[in-house]
Amino acid sequence: MRLTPGRAVALMVLVALMWSTAGVVTRHLEQARHFEVTFWRSFFTLLSLLVLLPLWQGRSGFTALRRSGPLFWVSGLCWGVMFTAFMLALQRMPVANVLITLALGPFFTALCARICIGHPVARRTWIAIAVAGAGIAWMYGSQMQSMALGGTLVALCVPVAGALNWTLVQHSQGQGHRVDLVPAVLVGALLSVLATLPLALPLQASARDVGLLALLGLVQLALPCVWAVRCAQVLKAPEIALLGLLEVIFGIVLAWVGAGEQPGPAVLAGGALVIGALFFNELWAWKEQK
Repeated sequence: MRLTPGRAVALMVLVALMWSTAGVVTRHLEQARHFEVTFWRSFFTLLSLLVLLPLWQGRSGFTALRRSGPLFWVSGLCWGVMFTAFMLALQRMPVANVLITLALGPFFTALCARICIGHPVARRTWIAIAVAGAGIAWMYGSQMQSMALGGTLVALCVPVAGALNWTLVQHSQGQGHRVDLVPAVLVGALLSVLATLPLALPLQASARDVGLLALLGLVQLALPCVWAVRCAQVLKAPEIALLGLLEVIFGIVLAWVGAGEQPGPAVLAGGALVIGALFFNELWAWKEQK
C-alpha cells in the first residue's frame, strides 16, 4: 500500500502507542527481573526481525549485513545500547521518569551534531534545551537518592546513544553512504541478546512472563521500528519528532491506568516543561521547513 502523508501520520500515532506499552507490560511480570527482562525482549525482537526483514526487503535486507561498512555496525551497537538501557531503566524508575528522560533525545541529537559534524544549533533549540534542563532539574530535584540517580544515568544512555546514532547516520548519508536502519536494528537486538544472556542466567521467567516479553519483542519494538523507518521516508524529521512525543503521553497514561503508577506533582510539572520545550521547538522547525 502506498504510504501517503496522511497515512504516515496515522501510522506514526499507532507506532507511538505501540512503543508506549513497555512500561505497563513490565509492571505485570511475575518472576523475570533485571537483565532477564532485557534478554527476552531483545531475543523476541531478533526473532521477529528475522521474519519481518525478508518480508519487507527480500534477500537484500540480509545482503546489507555483508556489504555494510563500519558506521552500520556502530549504528547497530547504538541500537543495542538503547534496547538494553531502556528496559533496565524501567526496572529502576517509574515509567513517567524514564519516558520524560528519553524525550531529551532530540536535544542531545542537536548537540551531538554540533560537536561531531559542525551542524549549527538554532537559537530556538538553545532556548528549548535550557527550558528542558530546568524541567529535568525540577523533576529529579527531590528524588536524588542513589537508586533514582542510578536509574537516571541508565535512562540517559538511551537518548545519548540515539543522538550518536542519528548523527552518524546523517553524516554517512551526507557522504553518499546510506545506512539501512532496519538491519541495524536487527544487529542491535542481536548485540543486546549476547550482552545480557550471561547476566540473565539462571533464567527464572514464568511462561506468562515469556509470553508478555515475546509480545513486547514483536508488538512494542520490532513492528513499530520497521514502520517508523517507513514513515521517516514520507514525513519530515520535525513531524516524526512531534508524533513520537505521543509515546510519553501514552506511556504515562497506560502505566497510570493499567498498573496504578501515578506520577507525582514534580514529575508532572518537570515533564510538562520538557515536553513543552520539545513540542514548540519541533513545531517551530516544522513551520520553518514549510
